Amino acid sequence: MYALIVGGGVVGYNVLRALNALGYEAVLIEKEKTRYIQLEAEYEHMMLHGDGTELAMLQLAGAERADLVISVTGDDDDNIVVAQIAKEHFRVTKVIARVNDPRNQEHFDTLGIRFTVSAAQSILSLIEHEVPDHRVVNMLNLRHENLEIIELNVTASSPIVGLPIAEIRMPRNTRLISVTRDNESQIAKGDTVVQPGDRVMAILEPQREDELVNLLLGEAR
Repeated sequence: MYALIVGGGVVGYNVLRALNALGYEAVLIEKEKTRYIQLEAEYEHMMLHGDGTELAMLQLAGAERADLVISVTGDDDDNIVVAQIAKEHFRVTKVIARVNDPRNQEHFDTLGIRFTVSAAQSILSLIEHEVPDHRVVNMLNLRHENLEIIELNVTASSPIVGLPIAEIRMPRNTRLISVTRDNESQIAKGDTVVQPGDRVMAILEPQREDELVNLLLGEAR
């Protein structure tokens, strides 16, 4: 799968990180030079500097072969433009766009942009990342697919410490997708042993969240 991401903020960065951990091919376009340099230092061959609302930039990024386009800039108009170009010009069948102002949700729906993420949730995630003791962070909500991606911070008291992932009895319709250790992400494999300090990322149905948190961290959210 090839995914094209526009916007290198908190949401865009975490989506890129998750896709990279899963082994998918992904490229992120960031317009702001300083932010681009920061991200390029970590994801050298997965970054492009430019305006993702421009047709030429999307062509350079290979939008014509993208299986998925994700536009998560801080500007709703930009996200609509990217989504429309991806859908109408490049015929991308799966497009996800960020809605910064909930009042604009109707515009996205009218234009047929079915998969949206909430900026309010992104802001919450940013705040949660700044609180050292916060052990569960919502990374991404896919409203129409009834799925979410969350990150859990593992401590020494977590029940899964020392267990290979294959031995963790996951709730129905949930999956661990990556483990970040010492700022390096890896795909969550069956023989990966969970250690204190790990950050594990999971994809799941929202109604399974409390069950998963209790299983992995030994507490209800």
